[in-house]
Amino acid sequence: MRNAIIVDDERLARRELRAMLEESHGSAVRVVAEAEGVRTAAELVRTCDADVVFLDVQLAGESGLELLPLIDPSVAVVFVTAFDQYAVRAFEVNALDYLLKPVAPARLARAVERLALPNDETTAGTSSPPKLDYQDRLFLRLDDRMGFVRVADIVSIVSDGDYSIVQLAGGRTHRARKSLRDWGARLPENAFARVHRSTIVNLEFVERVEEWSHFSYRLYLRGASEPVTMSRRYAGQLKR
Repeated sequence: MRNAIIVDDERLARRELRAMLEESHGSAVRVVAEAEGVRTAAELVRTCDADVVFLDVQLAGESGLELLPLIDPSVAVVFVTAFDQYAVRAFEVNALDYLLKPVAPARLARAVERLALPNDETTAGTSSPPKLDYQDRLFLRLDDRMGFVRVADIVSIVSDGDYSIVQLAGGRTHRARKSLRDWGARLPENAFARVHRSTIVNLEFVERVEEWSHFSYRLYLRGASEPVTMSRRYAGQLKR
């Protein structure tokens, strides 16, 4: 049995979702509280021992996404949103599922089924995230907060173990909880290129390329104070 909180600023929407859960999935999910705002929801997650949140993305005067850094990462999140799949795919959070409004009974049933799976099986049952488009906005943890980043604003990404250092247009630099391999799997290939085993750059920001020692190159990026080294191996791939 999972203890659930419904977070939505519309009372009718909360009532409808609660009725669907109680009438069809009462043996798997128990709705323990409802909230219409982020702060109230965060407090209820703690006090009601909730382990799943059905979260509306658009709340009155705030975003439901602001709740994510305020709750324990072990709490499952099911987005309930009017956004289409094209927009939802950019949310880089550990969301178990998302439901489009109006919520279809069959999709709700599938989300509840996934709630019953162990974490490893839930992960295994999901497909790889699709490639991002250049104009997408990516939602991820930067330093110690959550926020949106426009893909087009990423200048370069440098590996930092299981993390990465992301330089954005305007000189801003952040540490992201995302490996270089993860970035490479999602960034649009016609705009971003691996130029070193530890570096990915946005080709739109490359101002010039100069030959360097041992058949390597230096890439000068707009807005970056230091050039980026491109190894011989990756230079050959980029030329092809």
